[in-house]
Parts: sequence; structure tokens; C-alpha cells
Amino acid sequence: MGIFSLFKKGKDASDSDDAAARLAADSEMQRQAEAKRQRDIARATALKIDAIEAAMEADIFNDSEPAWAPPPRPRLPDADADNPATLPLLDAPTTLLLADDEMPAPAPAGATAPVIDESAILYANGQADVAGHMLAGAIAEAAAEGMRQDRTAWWLLFDLYQATGQQEAFDNLSIDYASTFETSPPAWRDMQPAATEAEPAYSGVTPAHIFAAALDARSAAPLQQWRAQAGDAPVLRLDFSRIAACDDAGCAVLLEHLQALVKARRELIVVAADELVKLLRACTCVGRKEDGASTWLLLLELLQLLNREKEFEETSMDYCVTFEVSPPSFTAPYKVETAARQRIAIPTDRFMLPPVIDGDMAPLLAAITAYAGKSSALVFDCSHVARMGFAAAGQLLSHLQGLAQAPASSPPPASAPGAEPDTQIDVPDGPRRVEFREVNHLVAALMRLLGYTALGRIFAHKY
Repeated sequence: MGIFSLFKKGKDASDSDDAAARLAADSEMQRQAEAKRQRDIARATALKIDAIEAAMEADIFNDSEPAWAPPPRPRLPDADADNPATLPLLDAPTTLLLADDEMPAPAPAGATAPVIDESAILYANGQADVAGHMLAGAIAEAAAEGMRQDRTAWWLLFDLYQATGQQEAFDNLSIDYASTFETSPPAWRDMQPAATEAEPAYSGVTPAHIFAAALDARSAAPLQQWRAQAGDAPVLRLDFSRIAACDDAGCAVLLEHLQALVKARRELIVVAADELVKLLRACTCVGRKEDGASTWLLLLELLQLLNREKEFEETSMDYCVTFEVSPPSFTAPYKVETAARQRIAIPTDRFMLPPVIDGDMAPLLAAITAYAGKSSALVFDCSHVARMGFAAAGQLLSHLQGLAQAPASSPPPASAPGAEPDTQIDVPDGPRRVEFREVNHLVAALMRLLGYTALGRIFAHKY
């Protein structure tokens, strides 16, 4: 009996251990389920906030001012060579080379400035984990003390998570951001692959084409000339900021070139694509064939470039009903980046900086010198820059100070390459203008700390 009792006791202990393990597993599953539920609630709250903001915006801007209310079907008038259908440069003086179409990001508030500066230096020196903990701690401390939050620390932490591929941490921070500021959080943009891919990422001049106010058949020649001048440049920039009217012939021209660039797997940066989509929607109506198939197909191509699959499917069905043909299929874009509409398009090619600026700077500085020799202004596209080393930032600043003071080797043409005929400019005398566009907030903080603001203007990307 004693032996059997011993075995029974061992069995009871084993059952007790199994029950405890099951209880722990159930608790962990419940914890994960509760965490998921809280995230879903936070995301639903963010969506609701977006809907409220959209409704408020619609109420605010729902007026009859002609500058904001385009005609129901903005079509081109009949034009001849003596009467081009073009619009002015939005009341801009022709002597203005680079427009102040937006204000640079402000410096951080006094309370958070030391943390911002120190974390920017740590990140520049490759200590991303330490910088992240410092920024997260500053945000948590401000929340615990009930202090008015400065968003700069949040923006730096968002950029750090994206540059280091920490999407889960980014999502968690987005939930806290939406709750703290009662606004929609930024969308995830993975910057890590561009900074670590096997073959060197592209850096150099990005040929830009600025479209005229009228997208019509006359757009064909400037587009063809621009593509010939661009050659085999792997990154191209298309600026739709100034397009205010279009016809089916012009849509066919742009559609042909876009499809050719996509087929050639060229990386594209499209400016003001959202505004062009709205214009094309105003030019199309379900069942109205006289709008022209090319207008519809250009709309579908843009939706595809913007990776809006749901809108693409809905619009393709409307196209199918209108023209009684099979709808086109959706194909995800290769490499397409979008940029917000600029109040005045910059009539100069930009120099795209590489994802990581560090180490041997000689090749990059030589390429920038060649760019400066052909440009009346130095405009740097920093949208791909994930990190800039501290020492490298100092070398770049010193090099650019000399280039900014030196005159261009030859005056620019009356109409910059890639610009359509109504973008003529006059270049002011004196030092060349220097601008850094689409800078991530970590790099922008480092630039401000090192004195780049005395050299030129820094435009951090918007959240």
C-alpha cells in the first residue's frame, strides 16, 4: 500500500505541474489577446479621429472662393500657337529661384533641446539603442509629470524606429501618439533596406521634369527631350504641382511615358500626384465615353503608382462599365516615392544624398562638386538619408560652405532642363542658395546643432 501511495502522490504532483503550466499558458494568451484588443481600440480611435478631422476640414473649406473651387470639368480650351493655354506661376516673381513654399521645421523647445541634441549625436555615432532609450525616457517622463508635450522627441523616435527596422516599437509609439495628441499617427516607412542593401544605393543628380499648367499634346516634346537628357539615371522626378487643366491627348502623352518608365523599372519620385488624381477624377464620369479612354487609363496608372489597390479596383470597374471592355489588373509599383505639392516648383535638378553618409567622403564630395559646377542652386534630396555620421556631417558642411560662395561655372539656361516653356527664371547674383529637403528629424537635429542653418535652409519631412 505504501508503494502505491507513493506512485499516486507522484502522479498528483505531475497533474498539479501540468495544471499550473496550462494556467500560465492561458494567462499569457489572455495577456496577448488583451494587448491586441487595446491596440485595435487605439487604431479604431485614430480612424475615428481622422474621420472627424476630415469632416471638420470639409466644413471649413466648403466655400465658393474661386481659388479653391475648380470648375466641375476642367477641360482645355481650343488653343493655337499664339494663344497657349498656360497659367502664371501663382503670382510668384520671376526672379525668385527657390520658393519659400513651406517653413522649415522649428527647433525643439527649450525643455527638450538637450535630449534632442544628445540623442542626435549618439545616433550619428552609431549608438541607436542608447539614443532610442533616451528619447523614449524623455517622452515617458514628460507624460508622467503632465508636461505639455513637444512633438520633436516623438518625431525623432519615429524616424529612429524606421531607420532601424523596429516596426513593432513604431506601432506601439503610434498608439501612444494618437492618444496623446488626439490626431492620426504617421504611417510606417521602412528605411532600413535602402540603407543596408548589398549593392550601393544610388546618390547623385535626380533629373526632374516640371509640367506646365496645361497637360495637352504640346507636353510631348518637352517630355521626350527631358527623357533623352536624363539618359540612364536610375531615379527620376516628375513634378505635377502646376498642372491645372488637361485633355485626353495630354493624358495619352503622360500615360505613354509613365508606362515606359515603369516597364524599364526606373525609380520614380512623383510630386503632387494626389492633386493630379483629383483633377483626373473631375474629368471623368461613369458612362461618358467622350471623356476619352486615355484620361481614365492615366488615372488608373497613377492609382497603381500610389499603391491604392482598393481605389484602383473600384475605378477599373467604372472604366469597364463606361467603355465595355475588360478592366486592367493591378500591379504593385516597383519603387515609387511621393512628395507633397509645392506652391512653386523648383526649376532645378536635385542631388539625392545616399542612405548612410559616413566613412570615406571623397567620392560623395567629388560628385557634389560636379553637381555644383552645373547648378545655380544646391538643392539636396535627403529622403533616402537614414543616418549621417558626426565627422562626415562636419566634412560635408565645410565642403558646402566653399561651394556656396563660389559662382557657378556657367549661367543656367533661360529654361532649366526638364522644365516646360513657362518656367523661365532669372538667377539672382551672389552666393548660391542651399537647401536640404525631406530630411529625417534625427539628421535635421544634427544639422542644426552643427550650424547648417547658417549655410542654407533645412526642411524636415512632415509628420
